Amino acid sequence: MKKAKRNSVLTIIIFILALALGIYTTVIGLGKEHIGTAENIILGLDLAGGVSITYEIQDENPTDREIEDTVKRLQMRADTYSTDSSVYREGSDRINIEIPGVSDANKILEELGKPGALEFLDEDNYSKFAAGEEYEPLLTGSDVKDADPGTNNSGTVKEYIVQLAFNDAGTQKFADATSANVGKRIYIIYDGAVASAPTVQTAITGGSAMINGMSDFEEAERLAQTIRIGALPLTLKELRSNEVGATLGQDALKTTLKAGAIGMALVAIIMIIIYLLPGFIAVLALIAYVVLMLLCLNAFNASLTLPGLAGIVLTIGMAVDANVIIFARIKEELGAGASVKGAIDAGFDKALSAILDSNITTLIAAVVLYIMGIGSIKGFALTLGIGIVLSMFTALFVTRHLLKSFYALGLQDPKFYGSKKEAKVQGYVKFSRIAYTISIVVIAAGLIALPVFKSKDGSTLNYSLEFTGGTSMTVDFGQNYDLEAAESQILPVIAEAANISTADIQVQNVQDSNEIVFKTSELNASQRDAVDTALRDNFEVNEFNFENISSTISSEMQRNAICSVVIATVLMLLYIAIRFSDVKFGAAAVIALLHDVLVVFTVYSIGRLSVGNTFIACMLTIVGYSINATIIIFDRIRENLITMKSKGATYENIVNTSISQTFTRTIYTSLTTFVMIFVLYIMGVASIKEFALTLMCGIICGAYSSVCITGPLWHLLKTRIGTDAKGNNNKKAKNASATNKKTKKA
Repeated sequence: MKKAKRNSVLTIIIFILALALGIYTTVIGLGKEHIGTAENIILGLDLAGGVSITYEIQDENPTDREIEDTVKRLQMRADTYSTDSSVYREGSDRINIEIPGVSDANKILEELGKPGALEFLDEDNYSKFAAGEEYEPLLTGSDVKDADPGTNNSGTVKEYIVQLAFNDAGTQKFADATSANVGKRIYIIYDGAVASAPTVQTAITGGSAMINGMSDFEEAERLAQTIRIGALPLTLKELRSNEVGATLGQDALKTTLKAGAIGMALVAIIMIIIYLLPGFIAVLALIAYVVLMLLCLNAFNASLTLPGLAGIVLTIGMAVDANVIIFARIKEELGAGASVKGAIDAGFDKALSAILDSNITTLIAAVVLYIMGIGSIKGFALTLGIGIVLSMFTALFVTRHLLKSFYALGLQDPKFYGSKKEAKVQGYVKFSRIAYTISIVVIAAGLIALPVFKSKDGSTLNYSLEFTGGTSMTVDFGQNYDLEAAESQILPVIAEAANISTADIQVQNVQDSNEIVFKTSELNASQRDAVDTALRDNFEVNEFNFENISSTISSEMQRNAICSVVIATVLMLLYIAIRFSDVKFGAAAVIALLHDVLVVFTVYSIGRLSVGNTFIACMLTIVGYSINATIIIFDRIRENLITMKSKGATYENIVNTSISQTFTRTIYTSLTTFVMIFVLYIMGVASIKEFALTLMCGIICGAYSSVCITGPLWHLLKTRIGTDAKGNNNKKAKNASATNKKTKKA
């Protein structure tokens, strides 16, 4: 006993020290460089502010080398604006660029992807170039490997230079050019202007050269930069661009973090009230979960986006789920007369399979979302995936060891753990007919609304630019303009500046703010710059943000939305069918998930919510979340099939009993997650309110379908296909009946 107490004290001390170290690391950081601090987490563009742009390669069949060279040169260009910039390849014909913390985005977007022709001309060809005649360059930017500024201290006077390096093809070309032009100038032309005109002093055949004559290091650096970013090997077309103001991002960050803290505090209170000592331990594990999440984001160099923050808030609610499953089992065991120690062991053992299955299915949705999502949605999927893994670790490892340690230290009275009497069995199977009717009516209303709004507004759904293409400008004015004032005073200014008709501009007020969203057909960089200037000249403008998406990428988003849900659903069906050794479990789960998706789709349809990139995240989150409660019920059905079937229970009684036994777990889990999202909805910025609203609808719908539809649906499939209500094989029963008839006839 003394050894057990000593080990328990050691476990608690190790946990407290580890938690303290984790908190210290996230708040202050380790060492002089403050490694691990939360402030070092990379913020996405929607939080840090900046510019993102997606280009499509226009050349046919570009080689990997050409794409890599283009990415490298774009990275060099982006680095001139911010050292935190990122340029990466997407698929076979896309290049994405993210430049955080910059202003004057229109100028950046205008300059970033232009060809930027870099050419080397001899004196004869320069004369033709100056006269506007045809000429042939000696070398182009694609022949240059690198260019670096430096100093030459070999003489009596320090001189500033640019050191050039050429690739294999450029080495030979430059050797030929310098050999033929000793004593003459070679003009370096960038974007139609002379960047430098050094005189060739000798033939250069080694693949490197030095340009001298710069007055200072800054001049050498500018020339090296011009040569280095050079010409892009491939032709690019802007597909999508987005500018986010840093002020809006910081406000979003503060309010979302505050919402998460308040929501977590409310969840902690709920857990302690309901589950007493285990609830308190769950709160400790929850704090450890949040610290681990922040450390993981730091370790993986993951960019934290606004949807990613929402993902963290959501997973805090979901992290409670595993603890609720375990604690509900412990209370059941205590209610059945088990000892506290036996109840703790049985609670963890019996909850294990349900926790693994429910979290793995949600993880499937997160993986599909990460693979098929783009931009900030990947950030949401990443935080969701990390959260799922960490929630299992904290529940199955941290909570277990802490709970056993507190028990060993003397907290062994059952009153510290609560108890639960055997649940009163309700007739969920009979009620399912009413539930089916309610669901059909709701879903039908959403589908009927599509042609109604099509005839009224010209569109079945309120598609965002991500699905239709165009330009969206969010402007924060110094005063509030109602819709009528915005249309009469602001629209004409935008239309004139962009040279478009006022009829081509849609206006939308942002609730509880001075922001107005203007949506137009796709505007180029110069048009956006003109609108920005015109608005600032005529109105008090605090923030001006825009998003530009071409019709090409918007059509792909529509396909991704459908494919993501289909792929995730199929993978879940396969997993459930394999784990439960009965395809009817998988079929019932998928039909119920389809029900949840269609009900939330009704919210989008009738509520005219914006259908865009977050729509994909919302649908897959709902799919992943609602499958949790379904699997908990299925796991209990699977367990009761073994214990109750041998006693002659019918499938209807087994289903009703299983749902009744897990009912409080479904309610408590839904409540804690709903609280987190509700606080986020109340306190969150406008850009995340719709996301939170649909998630709340999904949580309610998921709880409803798990209790009222999924189990009864499995019962329907089980009794109508393959077996009767008592579990007999229908085919064998028919054969036996036919045999009996033949016997009687004989």
